[in-house]
Amino acid sequence: MTLLVSRRLPDSVMEAAEACFDVTCRDTTQPMDHRECVAALRAYDLILPTLGDAFTADAFAEAGEIRTGLLANFGVGYNHIDAAAAREAGVEVSNTPGAVTDATADTAMTLILMTARRAGEGERMVRAGAWDGWHPVQMLGMHVSGKTVCVIGMGRIGQAIARRCHFGFGCRIVYVNRSAKAVDFPAEQLPMETALAGADIVVLATPGGAETHHLIGSEQFAMMQRHAIFVNISRGDVVDEAALVAALSVGRIAGAGLDVYEFEPLVPEALRAMENVTLLPHLGTAALEVREDMGRMALDNLIAVAEGKPAPNAV
Repeated sequence: MTLLVSRRLPDSVMEAAEACFDVTCRDTTQPMDHRECVAALRAYDLILPTLGDAFTADAFAEAGEIRTGLLANFGVGYNHIDAAAAREAGVEVSNTPGAVTDATADTAMTLILMTARRAGEGERMVRAGAWDGWHPVQMLGMHVSGKTVCVIGMGRIGQAIARRCHFGFGCRIVYVNRSAKAVDFPAEQLPMETALAGADIVVLATPGGAETHHLIGSEQFAMMQRHAIFVNISRGDVVDEAALVAALSVGRIAGAGLDVYEFEPLVPEALRAMENVTLLPHLGTAALEVREDMGRMALDNLIAVAEGKPAPNAV
């Protein structure tokens, strides 16, 4: 069966794919645009999409007679794929949950610690040759241990973040979620306003998509304490980025740590100019063994469908 891989994956994954399928791999690191997605749906039995590939409702409608049976997304987030439109067109969609959990939670902890302890600002000072030596009140930040952490979105990744904060740093955990979760550590489910008002650190870990678009905006930032920091490792458009810039600009919150952006890869100049903001280039799962695990999980979905079975990780 023919398989389109939208962007080159680690060598071990590509070799495994080529052993099973007639593979075509695009020779660019940029996501697929509308025209490419339409053409791919007409031309390939299977597609392995990656972040940002534009499989919209319009793409499925324009494709007409669709050859593709499965979009085996490389990643847990699939808000770049209109899953409802895919189902209506007879195309199955799968993702790679589990493989990304620990790596993404580790990235959240990196952002929490870097932002709370002003690590990015300090490193820039040293690199610029502007550090004149230690003194008792230099670059004082937030002590993370024992603080209250609010996790918004208590799925696999949210729970992994909360677990690290509780067991590693003795933090009190509160969370906002549609349903209560049974976890192996103390955690209190609260309404959004109550959770935000009492938190020192707020971490956003929800899925992307229409239901969570601009879930966090001016109203939510106004609920937070002025010394609080905000971290986002979910999807960029879950946050109203203009509202975040405004909240930071007037000191409504103390800082932010971001791995995703509303109009990625565009990052507002205002954010790039702020010393109290940690900015990462979507590093959530950027470790070789993690990307290999994700690739193998995507291949498991592809192989199952090629054999006439349901994808094990259908969404």
